[in-house]
Amino acid sequence: MANNSINTNVGALVALQNLNTTATSLAQTQNQISTGLAVASATDNGAVWNIAQNSRATVSALDSVKQSLQRAQSTVSVAVSAGQTISDLLNQIKTNVLAGTDTSLDTTSRSSLNQTTNALIQQVVKIVSNATFNNVNLIKTGGTTLQALANTTGSKFTVAASSLQVGGANITFTANASFTTATTANTLLSLVNTSITNVNAATAKFGTASNALTTHLNFISTLQDTLSAGVGNLVDADVAKVSAQLTALQTKQQLGIQALSIANSSKSALLGLFR
Repeated sequence: MANNSINTNVGALVALQNLNTTATSLAQTQNQISTGLAVASATDNGAVWNIAQNSRATVSALDSVKQSLQRAQSTVSVAVSAGQTISDLLNQIKTNVLAGTDTSLDTTSRSSLNQTTNALIQQVVKIVSNATFNNVNLIKTGGTTLQALANTTGSKFTVAASSLQVGGANITFTANASFTTATTANTLLSLVNTSITNVNAATAKFGTASNALTTHLNFISTLQDTLSAGVGNLVDADVAKVSAQLTALQTKQQLGIQALSIANSSKSALLGLFR
């Protein structure tokens, strides 16, 4: 038998509880639609929010890694371009010096070849001095090793410097090298041949390093995209599903209001007992 107490309206209390629950769910659903996030804060789901925040931190830090790798890539590209140009100049120098070894050559012709060779050597000197990017020159004598960030833990990607300076470790003849006879031309030719071999080997190493930097940079970009997608899978709301829930909750809220109104009006029937 129903309790017709005028002090406690059980039906209204139940209806109000249901209405409050619906209002809470409705607020959460509206927040998901407005933010596009199923987990917008730690109060929504602490464990998921924690994982997502750690991944967001990694994604953000990878921007610094990419920038460091890009700077290193540009620096090495300058070294590769300079090395290739120097190699071409050395080939021209070899052609002139080889011609100078011809014993049948007259003094005037040999002198002309020597002057051209000196001009080419000075071009090599200028290229080395200008092969700088971001204040880093990998091909001058005493050049420092290039280091770039490899990951978010601070590990380094290293590219060793290699001197292509005239009179340095790889180009063994000096900046004022010259020849006046077939004999001195032969001596210089031997140095030029050695220098060509050394410069080509050093430039090839720079090329390998450039390819490695490109590969690692592509990996970092892919990793960053994968992590971003993973964060989205964790926290993004299914907008279509949430929209359907919103409609259902709005309907449920309207019905709850009506139920509360009916429960509140039911007690008025008791007044008829006193008429």
